[in-house]
Amino acid sequence: MEYRENSLTYQEYVSLRSSVGWNNFAEEQVSNSISKSIYNITVVDDNRTIAMGRLIGDGIYYLIVDIVVNPEFQGNGIGSKIIDMLLAYVDDRTPIGGRSSVQLIAEQGKEEFYIKKGFKLIPHEFCGSGMRKIIRK
Repeated sequence: MEYRENSLTYQEYVSLRSSVGWNNFAEEQVSNSISKSIYNITVVDDNRTIAMGRLIGDGIYYLIVDIVVNPEFQGNGIGSKIIDMLLAYVDDRTPIGGRSSVQLIAEQGKEEFYIKKGFKLIPHEFCGSGMRKIIRK
């Protein structure tokens, strides 16, 4: 199994999202978002891309998105290692005396996975509820 940095392609993205039953986006959107990701991980096993994760952000605020492990390979620590690599990327770029905020939206039922990685449910003592809005055309 090989963990690759910044090599995610459109086809890998679409295939992995489909493997877990997620809707995909227009090709233009996907290609643009991959190119603007600040860091991404793909996991390849026997020439097959089986997992991915992306990080977007501005150096202070970061958002972890598209954590996908093909169901055939779930439960083997792959998602955990992807999260560790994404967090290490942020840690390496956070200056002494600085701080970075890393956020994500967990899939329903996957919250405990992220809590074990140090994430807090929102709301908590410092934050109100997380929110989102979808725009469809």
